[in-house]
Parts: sequence; structure tokens; C-alpha cells
Amino acid sequence: MSAIKPTNLLNALPGAEPHERFESLLRQPGFHLERILSWGQVTPEGEWYDQVGNEWVLLLAGAARLLIEGQDELALQPGDAVLLPAHCRHRVSWTDPGQATVWLALHFDSEG
Repeated sequence: MSAIKPTNLLNALPGAEPHERFESLLRQPGFHLERILSWGQVTPEGEWYDQVGNEWVLLLAGAARLLIEGQDELALQPGDAVLLPAHCRHRVSWTDPGQATVWLALHFDSEG
């Protein structure tokens, strides 16, 4: 067995890109962990995420605002986490254009 080494999700971040970057970190049946990097990107106006599974997001760095249908906008800072149940319509309304906003997103099935 090779040596187990830590991974730092905030090291060696790429510079600003024109589109959000989605990086798969771990995928198992019913479970997907990804890192998302944003540089001022938002969900296009009028569009909503409406996912079949649950999503738990943790903001690791930067700043963002999340709009959940029927609720006030949520301002997120590093360390804030939100559980979005399946079919909870939501959209990213703002991310900091001056720095990388780093999200950790865990997508998982409702069953089990």
C-alpha cells in the first residue's frame, strides 16, 4: 500500500476562468463529492437548479449568495454549509468576482 497523504482543496487554485469549474473528487453509487470553483459566475437569470437528489454544500473560501425559491437570499461566507433537499429549487445569485469562491458539494440519494 502506498503512503496516505493529505489533499488541500485550497492549494494551487487556478486563476479566474470564464466558466465555473466542477471537479469530481469521489464518486460511489448514490454519492458524488465535487469541488466547484467560481469567479463571479451566477446561475443564469430565470434558471433554477432542481435536482433529483440531495445536495449539501460547504463554502470553503470566497463569498457567495444563494437564492432558494420562496426564501430570502442567503449570504454565505467560509464555513457556511447548506443542505438542499431533492427538488429544492435554488440558484447562485452572486459569487465574489475578485477571488475564487470554493465550494465543496456532496450529492447523495434520499434513500438509505
